[in-house]
Amino acid sequence: MNTKVTIAGVEFKNPVTTASGTFGSGMEYSEFVDLSKLGAVTTKGVASTPWPGNPTPRVCEVYGGMLNAIGLQNPGIDVFCERDIPFLKNYDTKIIVNVCGKTVEEYVAVVEKLADQPVDMLEINVSCPNVKEGAIAFGQDAKALENITKEIKKAAKQPVVMKLSPNVTRIADMAKAAEAAGADAISLINTITGMKIDIERRKFVLANKTGGMSGPAIKPVAVRMVYEAAHAVNIPIIGMGGIATYEDAIEFILAGATMVAVGAYNFVNPNATVEVVDGIEDYMKRHGIEDINSIRGAVE
Repeated sequence: MNTKVTIAGVEFKNPVTTASGTFGSGMEYSEFVDLSKLGAVTTKGVASTPWPGNPTPRVCEVYGGMLNAIGLQNPGIDVFCERDIPFLKNYDTKIIVNVCGKTVEEYVAVVEKLADQPVDMLEINVSCPNVKEGAIAFGQDAKALENITKEIKKAAKQPVVMKLSPNVTRIADMAKAAEAAGADAISLINTITGMKIDIERRKFVLANKTGGMSGPAIKPVAVRMVYEAAHAVNIPIIGMGGIATYEDAIEFILAGATMVAVGAYNFVNPNATVEVVDGIEDYMKRHGIEDINSIRGAVE
């Protein structure tokens, strides 16, 4: 039985990774999860310099999920290379580094610093709704997306995955723009912009007013967008958005995803990723599926 999948020449032992921003670099979760069981660990976003993130409060629960406006707080690329990469190299898993920035130059600076690092793939976060500078322009404008993808591809030594925003009119157009500019793969969806108001205080619950919604409630939107993107482009897709169980993961694969990422549900169940890996294997056995790749996009 084969659970291996390949994206841009990189082979993963199974199609399960973590969604950026929900797993750190795996340090906090390594007490609960054997990271070597995962196809890959996708790190929290890393920038060219340390970012403090947004003011608090910046996380709240909502029906069917959560809102976050962390603002991509991170220690910067130098600390990441010194601390996080060596930690992850202790495990038999692939490393996908999520890269963030406010300008094309900032993204490229991080990509260049990662060029000689032992990481397997770069996921470029051009679609985070929590960072006011840059992200909207890159993540919601096809021309801007095409431009930044081209610049990153010029600098990158590893395969490049462009992470797409769902906060657009037509996801297929954004997927095509990323493919046309040379992206090796795309990942989707990032969070959906949302808001919560405290009616007693008549104030926004989040200091940022808006935040990115994640969790089970967004899964039907995510599955639909992955399906549409898969029918628009020929590059592989990492699907995410509301995955909590292996059944959710299989839905994304049937819709056309090569890999899947578990995000917000890690906060509910720290062992969720491994349970999804095991569940996919059980599903394959039950249905006599020899190769996970044979059911990709197989929905009728």
